[in-house]
Amino acid sequence: MDAKTACYVFAVAFFAAGILGYIPNPIVSPDGIFAVNGMHNLVHILSGFIFLAGAMWLNAPKMTLQVMGVIYLVVALLGFVWPSDMLLGLVRINMADNVLHLLFALVILAAGFGLPKAVAAA
Repeated sequence: MDAKTACYVFAVAFFAAGILGYIPNPIVSPDGIFAVNGMHNLVHILSGFIFLAGAMWLNAPKMTLQVMGVIYLVVALLGFVWPSDMLLGLVRINMADNVLHLLFALVILAAGFGLPKAVAAA
């Protein structure tokens, strides 16, 4: 796997999470395991577009992964210390979200710093 492919994988994952948040279900919803609201869903969809752009149009998949990894790490850390369930008064979060954001941040950072930009053609 290379950084470009990882960007595509994260794009699909974040698009799916964002769309799933708009469909009533017990996993990703305002009262689900992962608490979300409309703004949280939009942030996931926007993140998907950023990963897609990094791979397709910006030709900067490694930098995209590195920057997004840092952003999600900051979001996770803020979530752990934020005094309410509305991060910045806009995005609904809970502890499961914070843990998932931290795990995603670590995986995204590992991909951004550990994967080659592209696999060499054989």
